[in-house]
Amino acid sequence: MRDTVDFLLYEWLRVHDLCSRPRFAEHGRETFAAVLDTCERIAREKYAPFNRLVDTEEPRFDGEQVILPQATHDAWTAYAASGMLAAAQDADIGGMQLPYVVEAAGNAFFAKASVSIGAGLLTTGNANLLMAHGTPRQRQVFAMAEFEGRWSGTMCLSEPQAGSSLSDVATKALPDGDDFEADPLGPRYRLHGNKMWISAGEHELTQNIVHLVLAKIPGPDGKQVAGTRGISLFIVPKKMVGADGRLTGERNDVALAGLNHKCGWRGTTNTLLNFGEGRFKPGGRAGAVGYLVGQPGQGLRCMFHMMNEARIGVGIAATMLGMAGYEASLAYAKQRPQGRPLAGPSQDGRPITGSGKDASAPQVAIIQHADVKRMLLAQKAYAEGALALELYCARLVDEAHTGEPDAAREAALLLEVLTPIAKSWPSEWCLEANSLAIQVLGGYGYTRDFPVEQYWRDNRLNMIHEGTHGIQALDLLGRKVVMDGGAGLKLLAGHMGLTIERAGQVEGLAEHANQLAGALQKLGASTKAAWATGVPEEALANATPYLQAFGHVVLAWIWLDVALVSDQPGRRAALRYFFAYELPKIDAWLGVVARREDVCRTMHEDWF
Repeated sequence: MRDTVDFLLYEWLRVHDLCSRPRFAEHGRETFAAVLDTCERIAREKYAPFNRLVDTEEPRFDGEQVILPQATHDAWTAYAASGMLAAAQDADIGGMQLPYVVEAAGNAFFAKASVSIGAGLLTTGNANLLMAHGTPRQRQVFAMAEFEGRWSGTMCLSEPQAGSSLSDVATKALPDGDDFEADPLGPRYRLHGNKMWISAGEHELTQNIVHLVLAKIPGPDGKQVAGTRGISLFIVPKKMVGADGRLTGERNDVALAGLNHKCGWRGTTNTLLNFGEGRFKPGGRAGAVGYLVGQPGQGLRCMFHMMNEARIGVGIAATMLGMAGYEASLAYAKQRPQGRPLAGPSQDGRPITGSGKDASAPQVAIIQHADVKRMLLAQKAYAEGALALELYCARLVDEAHTGEPDAAREAALLLEVLTPIAKSWPSEWCLEANSLAIQVLGGYGYTRDFPVEQYWRDNRLNMIHEGTHGIQALDLLGRKVVMDGGAGLKLLAGHMGLTIERAGQVEGLAEHANQLAGALQKLGASTKAAWATGVPEEALANATPYLQAFGHVVLAWIWLDVALVSDQPGRRAALRYFFAYELPKIDAWLGVVARREDVCRTMHEDWF
């Protein structure tokens, strides 16, 4: 995998060119390599050997605290010591001031070694949000402790009765006394409610846990504000904190209500949390103490800073699980003898009957069979293509933050359009890669003697993580491709057009360039047809097939662009596979989009 990462970073994305910018001037290819070496070593030593352990020894609650294997504690300690929690932060606050694309590449090694143990995705995202939207004191007290690894962070959005429907959030926040605005840590509120599916919501890995909680402040009439307009964002620490950042010794009114037991990601605690149930009473009163982040009613806008970052993280996690399964099934296929090669053509030219095999011939490794090669090629095309996509998106983050104004605006717009794909495409197709890995191993793949079944279970969650597949589809077709008169889609099409033009001049790639051009034209026509009536219900009924087709067009573009800088036979074979076996699938998906197929929309619930 390291060779692939290095190729994508240096030969394709040319990330070392970023070092000409003032922010990254202290870095070079040597320092980037050192960071990746460190991540690869820690992942190999502290994560990979314990991936099965944390799958079988799930978190448990002893009535006082959540118990995790010692290996999880050791992995967190090593990760925090590596400095990766503050990898992209300013050097003057202890960060490494790395490009985000290098940080993302480094974290990929941990996701591949054991996504279930986890690294610092939520903690870093939590702290980054506070750096963007918090007060100077909130940044100093909470974010700095998270970057140092002393404290960890969560995001608390979903509720048992609401799920992904954030407009139905029922958690309430009330001002904590008449002088609630005088607290140095920010306007102080008391929260009451429940939050569900909170990853890393309770554990003893760190001294404190910083929960970022969405809750509603009542309107002037004292009633809950309907929809998302009343949602605000609050810092709710597990343990109470003084204005100087020191723990007071008092427990906040945040209580573990239960641990969720999942199909995969079993090494990560997943919790139901109660806020303000009265089990703990900071200051002698019930209600979890929370500090307002940003302005009242702007909580969702602030939270999207963390959610969008997390979506790229989920995409990387899905990608690396696909990569892990691919490597495991490839190794198995090379050493597993089974079957014999087909015989050559008959001497008289007649078709061969029966098995067409010489039973006396020695067995061959299964990798010599065409159908096994098909499954391995699919995995390679999915996983390596997805990795290129994720690193490309991470590179757009750097461009948006440090590029020239026009380039920065373009990068931000491209990222808006591509984020649903970066999250959803690897979540679907690298899961399919894991399914194929099981198939390559046959019956063994379905046992715990090999890791591929765990990779599949771990990956299945990623289609749900940070916005389900359907939500990403609605976001893409309902907002991203039509915003600003379709400016984002036009910009993406322009970038694809440049690749098509270049590839059209290269022997061996011209046919693929023409195929991609045709696919892009179909995508644009289907987008217009979906919205031809201007009725959202008609356009969005087939948003998920649109997402699938859009993602395949994007991945075909990524593979073609990669091929322009590499004629390595394996990559060219993966390119050929994707264009021959995958890209043609868009015709069926876009067909229902373009004709606004209504069977799903008009199906009556009683007919089921």
